[in-house]
Amino acid sequence: MDETVDLPYPQYRCATCGRELPLTEARLTVTCGDHRPAREDADVSVRPATPADRHDIEDICDQALGETEVDVFGRTFDVLAAENLVAVAEERFAGLISLAGDGGDLGIVLLSVYPGFQGKGVGSALVEAAVSRAAGRGLPAVKVAVSNDDVPSFSFYQRHGFVIDSVARGVLADRYGSAEPGFSGIPVRDEIRLRRPVAPR
Repeated sequence: MDETVDLPYPQYRCATCGRELPLTEARLTVTCGDHRPAREDADVSVRPATPADRHDIEDICDQALGETEVDVFGRTFDVLAAENLVAVAEERFAGLISLAGDGGDLGIVLLSVYPGFQGKGVGSALVEAAVSRAAGRGLPAVKVAVSNDDVPSFSFYQRHGFVIDSVARGVLADRYGSAEPGFSGIPVRDEIRLRRPVAPR
């Protein structure tokens, strides 16, 4: 009888040993430039998803969330019904950004990059593709929401020009019935909403 226990999807990879880590086990480390792991950007291409990508999209959603529905901005979005862009690196499906209109802006419903491709420019390429789409449509901004525990994503989006727009206090704890441990064991309570203004083309 197989008694294997399914662990949470490994969201991060240890910079020292390469081990993939579940969310609650991941920790931040402060380093100087001399000791920061070397970044090797991958050759990334971003394209609109096609029906042939459905299995990969379902897989990355299942591993990241356990489902294709995402509760964000006070609404529920189905990734499979959203506008999806996929990143391809090393001839493989490397990541996904799922987009939907919300309140006149282009909302990032989900951004997920497989651990083996994190730190290689995949997430950056997906975000810039979303910004380019918003600009092409004359939309004023791209917005995203992160949970209060998700320090890496909060940092990532701010480095890419997003600023705090609002905080939905307690919404995540209310949704799940309690403040469950998230990144580094931080209790998940609030949704921090960030926005990046877009210059129209």
